[in-house]
Amino acid sequence: MNTKKVWFVTGASKGLGLTLVKKLLKEGYRVAATSRDIKSLIVEVGNSSSNFLPAAVAELLKSFGKIDVVVNNAGYGQLGTLEELSDKEARQNFDVNVFGTLNVIRHVMPHFRQNKSGHVINISSIAGFLGAFPGWGIYNATKFAVAGLTEALAAETKSLGISASIVYPGYFKTNFLLKGSLRLAENPIAAYTEARELEAMHENQIIGNQPGDPEKAATAFITLAETENPPLHLFLGTDSYSMAENKITILQNDMNANKTLSYSTDF
Repeated sequence: MNTKKVWFVTGASKGLGLTLVKKLLKEGYRVAATSRDIKSLIVEVGNSSSNFLPAAVAELLKSFGKIDVVVNNAGYGQLGTLEELSDKEARQNFDVNVFGTLNVIRHVMPHFRQNKSGHVINISSIAGFLGAFPGWGIYNATKFAVAGLTEALAAETKSLGISASIVYPGYFKTNFLLKGSLRLAENPIAAYTEARELEAMHENQIIGNQPGDPEKAATAFITLAETENPPLHLFLGTDSYSMAENKITILQNDMNANKTLSYSTDF
């Protein structure tokens, strides 16, 4: 009898999601996975087997009988300054990155509550902790939202035996920065120099030079899921960790410098 945990991974046809699914299957875990392009997922991983099911929550429970770990990985990057992006572009990014995550949580929580166990791993980004990236404002906002709802989920489910973790990846050598996973503003405004410079930097300098190894990220996800008391926050990659430390220092400096003003509003 297979006693290993059963995983459900979204956004699994490429990037970190695909690498994770392949690693899990190699190590004997049972996995269900979803993608916007199910054909690409099957091409990459293969058709259904005793351990792999390219399907969603209901089919997973019917075939495997349980879910232990959910990884909400589906998402894409939307570039463009706040003025440039249309309401449609912004809402589409929220629909996939935030509401897609919420929908999975809603579908899996009845099963987790019934079993009084389960682990939800929501993939944010270092851009969901540090927002100072010109031209990434809407994407930042979606990933900050993922972090915020996960903190609430952890508090809501603590007495139910369910864990929740936020993973903040830095730059990993995947296809995230390539066309299909990263969308540009439909109506760019030339005056936004900083945003254009950062876009050019990603295209000309960062692509192909990302420091993160997807295989090691997959191993880290498995280690996280097998941890007895998993952390709420996990910064993945030396770049993510360093940027988080810098943000914390900035926050502490701002708080210390303005403590008197902060305290001035009490009765």
